[in-house]
Amino acid sequence: MALPIEEYALIGDTHTAALIGSDGSINWAPFPRFDSGACFAALLGTPENGRWRVAPCDPQATCRRRYLPGTLVLETLFETARGKVRVVDFMPVRDGAPNIVRLIEGVEGDVEMQVELVMRFDYGRTVPWVRKQDHTLTAIAGPDGICVRGDVTLRGEGLTSTGKFSLRPGERRAMVLTWFPSHHELPGTIDPLQALAVTETWWREWSERCRYQGPRREAVLTSLRVLKALTYEPTGGIVAAPTASLPEWCGGSRNWDYRFCWLRDATLTLNALMLGGYIDEAQRWREWLLRAVAGDPARLQILYGLAGERRLVELELPWLDGYQGSKPVRIGNAAHEQLQLDVYGEVMDAMFQARRFGLGASQWGWDLEVHLLESLKTLWRQPDEGIWEVRGPRRHFVHSKMMAWVAFDRGIKSAEQFQLKGPLDEWRRIRDEIHAEVCARGFDEKRQTFTQTYERPDLDAALLMMPLVGFLPASDPRVSGTVRAIEGELLHDGFVRRYRTETAKDVDGQNSPEGVFLPCSFWLADVYVQLGRRADAERLFNRLVDLSNDVGLLSEEYDPVGRRLLGNFPQAFSHLALVTTAVNLSPDAQRSEAHRGQCEAKATPDA
Repeated sequence: MALPIEEYALIGDTHTAALIGSDGSINWAPFPRFDSGACFAALLGTPENGRWRVAPCDPQATCRRRYLPGTLVLETLFETARGKVRVVDFMPVRDGAPNIVRLIEGVEGDVEMQVELVMRFDYGRTVPWVRKQDHTLTAIAGPDGICVRGDVTLRGEGLTSTGKFSLRPGERRAMVLTWFPSHHELPGTIDPLQALAVTETWWREWSERCRYQGPRREAVLTSLRVLKALTYEPTGGIVAAPTASLPEWCGGSRNWDYRFCWLRDATLTLNALMLGGYIDEAQRWREWLLRAVAGDPARLQILYGLAGERRLVELELPWLDGYQGSKPVRIGNAAHEQLQLDVYGEVMDAMFQARRFGLGASQWGWDLEVHLLESLKTLWRQPDEGIWEVRGPRRHFVHSKMMAWVAFDRGIKSAEQFQLKGPLDEWRRIRDEIHAEVCARGFDEKRQTFTQTYERPDLDAALLMMPLVGFLPASDPRVSGTVRAIEGELLHDGFVRRYRTETAKDVDGQNSPEGVFLPCSFWLADVYVQLGRRADAERLFNRLVDLSNDVGLLSEEYDPVGRRLLGNFPQAFSHLALVTTAVNLSPDAQRSEAHRGQCEAKATPDA
């Protein structure tokens, strides 16, 4: 039986990542393409896909976990009737091959420990050839190789490698698991204790650069460290989550692969990094963004691979049962073929905010932006799949049109504030036309609320973005009416659902429930701030932060009835939204920087 999603913690080396359960099990979740996209336990809750467990033999053992201060080095303290053992898990700062290090240390008493290692490749389909070689256990199959070193003796038992040992106070064992291309020689050995010291220092020095000083600072720092761990260092791309096919509702079929980079997250990512003081990371994210979208503007995708790959073929893996029986299991993501107009607005806003924050000139960025707006001149009139990647007929989504307005608005403001050239009169005319159409066709006069799509009654939590991006001020009665409607129809235990799931069809044509959507709930707190409802904003923000698991991690959704996290985990979108809302609740100087509708430049013009 798979652990609840919230029972996992994240470690990473800014190239790949691993998830560690409270039971001492590790699931390595490599990002697609890099380090082999199907290497060792990339999916949670699928034991046939591989696992590596180090834990006390006592089934009644309990544990307490924490990250060592300022790091993503995980410490788990197991307590049994016979004593206590500490396990420290981390991925060393990358210097060659990817490693996972496990240090096991006796604290009290005499505790018997067990190791269980199940190595599978190609998402559980391939059992590798395992052998001992110079005190090293190696597993080879096709392009993948794994070697395991350390002072724990392992023996073969069926298709599993197992071992047992006892620890007294002060005694320590170490194990290192390393992935390598199978056609290469075995990677060099590392000193686990030295690697721990270097890794702790690296993370602490990175954390000390954070300039945020406001409410729930430790939660903000954790969120920023999550973003850093989800970064692919060679390119600067940031994945939405390190996991694939974790369900939006257990047993449901909304099981998507989130190990890709979404353009929708672009502005929030940029803002969160800049507000935290991470200029270099924000600069590299912008550079990744420019490379990824370069090409035919009319074929702008909503998501890309870590290096900007465009073909992200979606496959189903029928040999896997999925997390708690949630089928089908999917890798790849067919949503990359969808038309979602809002990404034009996100890209243009991200580029504008980069200038506003002072990231400096881009040699060819403005030319690209002009081409995007040239394409959007006709595209904005088309129906699309919308922000929630609806897999059904295209519709005229109000949020999509609003973000098309944002695209032209930010293009105009970039030109005006940074002395850039463009057809401003034409852009102003289109911007005004979009605004008028949205207000005429997307607003329900009888209910006094904007709606999800033109001339239909359904609501959409994405409408909360209207005042946040500056489409209408929060003081506008149409905005306050929309907020009241969302509070009346989309709240569940005070948290926000994306839309009414009883009116939405799943990919198989059936109604499908889902949890409340955490980023949307943070957006509501942001709107409360603009409405002057600060007490409501603080109350909601603190409740959302308190949904984090014991080590401060959030998924994309939450089940208020079952009181558990849902969806891919940890979710960058949720952590980005947490950082933004925290800043919105901070002193005035920082709060003004976080406001996307704020359009006053503070930087020098582009060269």
